[in-house]
Amino acid sequence: MTDTAQEKKFPVTEDIKEAMALIKRGTDTLLVEEELEQKLARSKATGKPLRIKLGLDPTAPDIHLGHTVVLNKLRQFQNLGHTVIFLVGDFTSAIGDPSGRNTTRPPLTREQIEANAKTYLDQAYKVLDKDKTEVRFNSEWCNKLGSAGFIKLASRYTLARLLERDDFAKRFASQAPIAMHELIYPLMQGYDSVALEADVELGGSDQRFNLLVGRELQRQYNQEAQCIITMPLLVGLDGVNKMSKSKHNYIGITEEPNEMFGKVMSLSDDLMWNWFDLLSMRSNEEIQQLKKECEAGRNPRDAKVMLAKEIVTRFHNAEAADAAEQEFINRFRKGAVPENIPEVTLENGGEAMGILKLIKEAGLAPSTSEAGRNVTQGGVHLNGAKVTDKALQVQPGTYTLQVGKRKWAKVTLK
Repeated sequence: MTDTAQEKKFPVTEDIKEAMALIKRGTDTLLVEEELEQKLARSKATGKPLRIKLGLDPTAPDIHLGHTVVLNKLRQFQNLGHTVIFLVGDFTSAIGDPSGRNTTRPPLTREQIEANAKTYLDQAYKVLDKDKTEVRFNSEWCNKLGSAGFIKLASRYTLARLLERDDFAKRFASQAPIAMHELIYPLMQGYDSVALEADVELGGSDQRFNLLVGRELQRQYNQEAQCIITMPLLVGLDGVNKMSKSKHNYIGITEEPNEMFGKVMSLSDDLMWNWFDLLSMRSNEEIQQLKKECEAGRNPRDAKVMLAKEIVTRFHNAEAADAAEQEFINRFRKGAVPENIPEVTLENGGEAMGILKLIKEAGLAPSTSEAGRNVTQGGVHLNGAKVTDKALQVQPGTYTLQVGKRKWAKVTLK
């Protein structure tokens, strides 16, 4: 099938427009919008679901909420009746994706790949509908290519095009080494789309180049080109940096319900709406209605509770979410947290600050040794999470800091 297959125009009905609005919500890039609209319309007219691909190399097995942004978009496609293909890049993991890297990444062993893939899938099914997910491994077709097949594949793309990629271009310009196997990676990822006959491929914003290679290769193999959707990086609890374990601004999807709930409740009101767009399964209409109510005077905390309960329910269950809400009410609303906690701004030249110094500088302890005793006794919470590491380095950002039962501050570290 070629791009000419889309020359026949299918009627774009109201439900197709609603589906497009849902799919577009929170996206960083959608290419090409008109093509996707026609793919959805054709799917409705023919009864043939679209094939939606997400390729992930199981390089790190533990998932936090930031990793689930793209999984949520897949789940929306599942809810619209389409086929989701969760592609485990067991073959490409042995190469190592160079996206966003300025040095060569070491390849994984077969044992590491298999262990990580199992862990990743177990966690991904907390978001995806297992019964509506097709799991594939790209070694199925990559191992069969052979030398002749690989050379033929390589002939369909040029070195000049590969060097257009930002990270390769920078390394080439600075004369940093680029290994041949790294140049192969975008080709192999693109060939996955050919093998799967993908209609849509999703990825993070750093994957855009690789997704476009897939689109071009499909044309080379006389297939209809896939549409591509990239999702932005989720901003972490500090409201500044992308969610990352190294920044201590993350929520792990295996965290306890009370911790998870408390961390969501520590979000700023502005960031909360961004999280609704990227993480909630609520409809656009529901979210817009909630926004209007808050703008008209409803307490944004009500919306935050709804978001926190939805997230806890997804990764635990509804009973755990109800219990976490009750615990939050008992802990925070019954006098533990003042309505207007003091706000403190600390200038530190954009550098991280040790937690003990942060507590002292925020005026919540007279000395770092007293701050240390509070940490040892389990009385320090940062964005709702108990601090256990006295050597914790807090990155620049805005945090809710609690010391003991009654000392609170909203601290902005700059």
